[in-house]
Amino acid sequence: MALNDTQAVTTGTTHPTGTTRTTNTALPASTTDATQPTGTTQPTQQGTMQAIVQDSYGTADVLRPARIDRPEIADNEVLLRVHAAGLDRGTWHLMAGRPYLMRVIGFGLRKPKNRVPGVDVAGTVVAIGKAVTTFAIGDEVFGMSRGSFAEYAAAREDKLAHKPANCTFEQAAVTGISGGTALQALVAGGVQAGQRVLIIGASGGVGSFAVQLATAFGADVTGVCSTEKLAMVRSLGATNVIDYTKSDFADGARRYDLIIDIAGNSSLSRLRRALTGTGTAVIVGGESKGNLTGGIDRQLRAMMLTPFVGQRLTGLASKERASDLEVLATHIAAGTVTPSVDRSYPLEQVPDAMRNLEAGLVKGKTAIII
Repeated sequence: MALNDTQAVTTGTTHPTGTTRTTNTALPASTTDATQPTGTTQPTQQGTMQAIVQDSYGTADVLRPARIDRPEIADNEVLLRVHAAGLDRGTWHLMAGRPYLMRVIGFGLRKPKNRVPGVDVAGTVVAIGKAVTTFAIGDEVFGMSRGSFAEYAAAREDKLAHKPANCTFEQAAVTGISGGTALQALVAGGVQAGQRVLIIGASGGVGSFAVQLATAFGADVTGVCSTEKLAMVRSLGATNVIDYTKSDFADGARRYDLIIDIAGNSSLSRLRRALTGTGTAVIVGGESKGNLTGGIDRQLRAMMLTPFVGQRLTGLASKERASDLEVLATHIAAGTVTPSVDRSYPLEQVPDAMRNLEAGLVKGKTAIII
């Protein structure tokens, strides 16, 4: 949706108390035109937007629509008119405030530091900070932002990339976090053409990208998922699929050079049984391990065990960076990766989308249309 002649492209201020000052001031769209003198590309007046907010941790019931101030942008940020946002498991963790360790390390002790949830984003640049050089007003971009479940979001220049022309906004919006994590996991595992690669959790957000990327790298990919998601994983390029409700990937019938464990519930001994003698297992996340650490202990134990065995066991702490987005954009443009969007929801239905994700019903990714 493009700005009309009277829509504001200006920003608001969220006060330290958590309350938000709202105004209805509008600014002509021409004030953000790229032809303005340097230093005037950042809006200076108040404007409001529709957003999903949460004022406490909890279930999807804490998410509600509200009209709030538009975000201010720093010198190294751009303001996006959001067209679509992505929903991922990390957003659920930020909503729930679990594992509790995340509250201690800076995400907010009793309530989220960022009132507007959502990270994955795709949209059009409508304002730029004075230090931004990569993007211009009107550019279509995707990546990571702060508060993407809203009509406008601020995003750092180094967490965005140009959207591929053959990609919809919904597809682009679900790519940043999950696609970047999948790429980093495969790189950390040293994926090579001809290797046997096992993706545990192949039907999820990260898994759906990992299957396609590993296939693009020339690996022989086996995906592990539930019965109802087997066809979907095959369609992503997996040579073989394993229904975890009927078969055990660690039964010794086949061994793998690289395992990407996204499901987060396999013991280290089970992973080792499925690896070749010199194989590598990369543990991504840990959904099955309580509310305190979220399974980080399993990653730590894996790294401690590695020096004493012939196999390499490691964890992954994924990063948000434009370089990965650019790699993913190249794959999308070439057709070797297609973001798998299971379902799209309008902004006001974010709570329903979150419940669907929590119930494990999503195949691939969920997009939010703004």
